[in-house]
Amino acid sequence: MSRLPSSRALLPTATALVAFVSSAAAQPAPIGFQSPSKNIACQLFSIDNRDWLRCDIVEMATTPKRPADCDLDWGHAFEISARGENAARICYGDTVIDPALPVLGYGDIWQRKGLTCTSDQAGVTCFNADRHGFSLSRGKQDLF
Repeated sequence: MSRLPSSRALLPTATALVAFVSSAAAQPAPIGFQSPSKNIACQLFSIDNRDWLRCDIVEMATTPKRPADCDLDWGHAFEISARGENAARICYGDTVIDPALPVLGYGDIWQRKGLTCTSDQAGVTCFNADRHGFSLSRGKQDLF
């Protein structure tokens, strides 16, 4: 007849499971927003002690041609650092679109770590402390 392990034998496994679940639950919520139309979403990331804002747009009137050095998706993702660098359209293989992000209402302003975004019916405009940024809408996407 087979015996079940004692509760002492199960304790390390149960402790490890609780620790894993606790660490997974402790992950910070994304920092960002989505437009009222849910066509644009942006999230803030800190990478190597630098803050970056990534914005993705779902629907665009036209999609630019993918450059030869991009093996992933192209055209719908944009990023800007908090200081010093120009905004860029980026090659990407993921998305920051997240229905759980709060909505940045028309006329509202979002500011974090030197980055500012505004939302209006025409779209979303984001810029850094050096005034580099982008304006995104279905009709056009401008970098400045």
